[in-house]
Amino acid sequence: MRSTAGFTYVAILIFIAVFTAGTAAMGMSWQRDQIRDKEAELLFIGEEFRQAIGSYYLRTPGGSRDYPKSLDELLADERFINKPRYLRKIYVDPITGQKDWGLILSPSGRIMGVHSSSNKTPMKSGGFDAISSDFSKATGYSDWKFVYIPPIP
Repeated sequence: MRSTAGFTYVAILIFIAVFTAGTAAMGMSWQRDQIRDKEAELLFIGEEFRQAIGSYYLRTPGGSRDYPKSLDELLADERFINKPRYLRKIYVDPITGQKDWGLILSPSGRIMGVHSSSNKTPMKSGGFDAISSDFSKATGYSDWKFVYIPPIP
């Protein structure tokens, strides 16, 4: 009877060890999936900002083009009577969880792009589209710069 009790105890310890290792592996996999999802969301939101800034720039009334002074100008363009909207809202940076976007300013001090304020190292290091190909060299999310550069005529 005693030898069976020892065997059961060892079997339970092995089961607990295997269960704990499996749970830890699942947790790490889940965490990687979360990071990938946040990176995909940052790429989507960054492109939304880039397109909104481009639309604002191209719709500038008069002869000269200009970038917005603030991100809020992308929500309602006061230069027009009907106040077109280029963005529905100012998005939260999915990496930081805040609306603390880094701003990339033009020589005239206006906003020509945004970037995350996070310096964490990105997991994604390749497979970017042509306009974002330099992201593969990034050492932090703050290096993923979503800038509207007007086409050269």
